[in-house]
Amino acid sequence: QVQLVESGGGSVQAGGTVRLSCAVSGYRWRSYCITWFRQAPGKEREGVAAIGGDDSTFYIGSVKGRFSISRDNAKNTAYLDMNNLQPEDTAMYFCAFSSSVLNIQNIPPVSLFEAWGQGTQVTVSS
Repeated sequence: QVQLVESGGGSVQAGGTVRLSCAVSGYRWRSYCITWFRQAPGKEREGVAAIGGDDSTFYIGSVKGRFSISRDNAKNTAYLDMNNLQPEDTAMYFCAFSSSVLNIQNIPPVSLFEAWGQGTQVTVSS
């Protein structure tokens, strides 16, 4: 059974930087997709960045150029580096795992994800 554990959230001022980590366990293969979602109070969950099994990546427009998704296969960990954070980035961030998504052209449908982390809060003050 795949398990995900996020870490690295916190409170920062606008313009600051945060790195989120998503540790993956329970999956023996290295080819998998990790997508970072976020949900702010009163808003719907949205996917912000994804890395496919072939290491292709996708970002939504509002984070493109500021966020970077990556993975370290040796550590079975995916990362989301968030730069120039803005108050509108304030949300609970979740990572999600899919063993079936290889190439990323967009945020994959939620139905394709087999495991979710518990979430980590990122709060950006102005």
